[in-house]
Amino acid sequence: MRLKEWVNKMIKILVDSASDIEKDEAQSLGITMLPLAVRFGEEEYLDGENLGHRQFFEKLIESDELPQTSQINEYRFEEIFETMTANGDEVIAILLSSKLSGTYTSAVKAAKKFNGKVKVVDSLNVSIGQRILCEYAIKLVNNGTLSSNQIVDELNHKKMKIQLLAVLDTLKYLKKGGRISSVVAFTGEMFSIKPVISVVNGEVKMVGKAIGSKKGNNLLMQLVNKCGGIDFDMPYTLGYSGLSDEYLKKYLEDSGSLWKDKTENVPYYMIGSAIGTHVGPNAIGVAFFSKN
Repeated sequence: MRLKEWVNKMIKILVDSASDIEKDEAQSLGITMLPLAVRFGEEEYLDGENLGHRQFFEKLIESDELPQTSQINEYRFEEIFETMTANGDEVIAILLSSKLSGTYTSAVKAAKKFNGKVKVVDSLNVSIGQRILCEYAIKLVNNGTLSSNQIVDELNHKKMKIQLLAVLDTLKYLKKGGRISSVVAFTGEMFSIKPVISVVNGEVKMVGKAIGSKKGNNLLMQLVNKCGGIDFDMPYTLGYSGLSDEYLKKYLEDSGSLWKDKTENVPYYMIGSAIGTHVGPNAIGVAFFSKN
């Protein structure tokens, strides 16, 4: 291969909207975001494209029924892979957990038609957990020293260190989604129980519960330390759901010891539909790579 041809080739990154990276942000990051479809009754939207995160929560709060999210099909992946590889470029697709959606399987089937130019990574995560793996991929690509195969190997290795923990403000949406019973939800609301969830081996699990927001924040901080602490040399972020970041700012105050003297800036983002449908508004999440 001539040097000019090699220089012109690029490694491009694709991510789905379950990462909570919206279209405008994806463009500023230099990556491609492929949206999942979100349906409220008879109305269908493209997540993060013509349905922003704030608009999603406005609709969620007003709706009596939970919205439905549709996986991205094989044909849509073929279309986007065709476009992204048109100049001989390679693609690394970083997708939400295969245990939460068939999106990953659709991408794998489509990728087989591109002679190794497209590689698909199962993040085994979602939302801000998927986001920080994508941020790490961008860093590796921009570094310019690794091949696409080496980057994929590194992502598959490091993804096992990702921790995503979140404290929920309400059990209402877990009940709506049939994940807990009405009795459990009623009891939880009566005693102001704040459940803490995590992504464990690619699936969302409840890992603790506390009474009241203050104890919920403290439990979240304890679980962060139990996971081995935050590797501040790797991407990390906070996330919040709903129309206000008030609860997130309170969590930052309560968890000051996690960040003091380790970072000057704690990035945070609004959570979108993929996980927001189930946790409802006023949830607070933290995603990081553990030290251990």
